[in-house]
Amino acid sequence: VGIALLWRAVVSSDETVTLCESACSGVSLSIIGWLLFGYMYSMSRKPTDWPVTSRIYRSIAVSLLVINIYVAIYYGMRWSGLLRVEISVSHDYIYQDLRYVIFMAYYCVAIAAARYLRGMHEKYRLLIKESTKKRAKNIKEAIFFVMTHERTLVVVIAAAILWRVAIRTDSGVTFWESTVSGISLIVWGWSIFGYLCALSVKVRHKIDLTRTIQHAALGLCAVNVYAVFYYGLRWYEQICRIMGEVTETYVPQPLDMVFKDVRYVMLVLFYCAIVLLAKHLVKAYEDYTVPARKSQ
Repeated sequence: VGIALLWRAVVSSDETVTLCESACSGVSLSIIGWLLFGYMYSMSRKPTDWPVTSRIYRSIAVSLLVINIYVAIYYGMRWSGLLRVEISVSHDYIYQDLRYVIFMAYYCVAIAAARYLRGMHEKYRLLIKESTKKRAKNIKEAIFFVMTHERTLVVVIAAAILWRVAIRTDSGVTFWESTVSGISLIVWGWSIFGYLCALSVKVRHKIDLTRTIQHAALGLCAVNVYAVFYYGLRWYEQICRIMGEVTETYVPQPLDMVFKDVRYVMLVLFYCAIVLLAKHLVKAYEDYTVPARKSQ
């Protein structure tokens, strides 16, 4: 992360980013991201005595896949000249620096989490299998089950897509539409973060699981900061335009607007992947496990 900060400080010293500098940033993110995705997915396919760890690996792999696709779309549009301005001509370089550092931080957190998750995957086994006769769920458990169910997340994704289509009917996004989009993502993201933090406090006797939850929360925190910074900067620009304090004459192009929709949907997909991850982490917490016996 320190190297990423230094790199972006150097390339943004003149408040511009050349194509060569952008290529170095994009290639470095892509290589690390896809290598991490490949590792997480391959580990999810390995046999284990604690099956829930495979689902945890898979959820992390999905979150990495979403970020990797977003990175590929962004740099592909940037290098081809299809994407020109994201927020404003004067502030885009700041936003680009923050995005690079935050995504690199997320990859670093995923690397650190893999160490503890591998310990769970290889050294632990399920001691008490789930009872065939399930006990009745209380209201809290029922709500959690519904909110983390795959069908619920599909509905959320569909609603996000329909929302972006609806606000694009007039070829623009008003301040209140941007506010609704931003607040919905920010509240959702920080709510999941708070839940993961609370869960990590409850799981104190399983060190590997605790560290995995903490790293998942830390990675989510990084993406939440990204969402807050983007929408905060965007709202600031929109308020300045409303008050007539912005003198820029650049008119956003259609593909600039399309990329905003892509960004929103990708953040929704990422949060859905984290919700599934939280669901599997709760399952790991509820399972009673012991270190696997070494073969004689």
